[in-house]
Amino acid sequence: MSPDQLEALVARAREARSRAYAPYSGYAVGAAVLGVDGRIFGGCNVENALYGATVCAERVALWTAVAAGLRELTALAVVTPNGGAPCGFCRQVLAEFAGPDLVLAVAGPEGAARVHRLGELLPLAWGRDDLVSGGGGGGAPPGG
Repeated sequence: MSPDQLEALVARAREARSRAYAPYSGYAVGAAVLGVDGRIFGGCNVENALYGATVCAERVALWTAVAAGLRELTALAVVTPNGGAPCGFCRQVLAEFAGPDLVLAVAGPEGAARVHRLGELLPLAWGRDDLVSGGGGGGAPPGG
């Protein structure tokens, strides 16, 4: 990923952050995903009074991309108030559409992004290969 591509992705995440709906936590987050086809999709966190119904910006961006037909990611940028990395839930969802080499750019409202790989932040991710075939198109986690 070129420095210009990284900068554009972080800028898109910063833009998405401006639309966050975070009246309860005040922790506005923006994210942008880059597909293998070069398309970029943004998303922001959307909170709810029922906290379990809240959706993270990373998943909003990813689900928007998936709804547009994208199935493979190259990179994700996330911008938070303090430069916090994606939560574990989002990391696992990202692993569904990217391998351990997915570039993760993590930034605050201003300044340069720190760059990581998904495999650093989510070692031993659970994936398709971990499912036990149930014959008929599905499976369940071992012991689950």
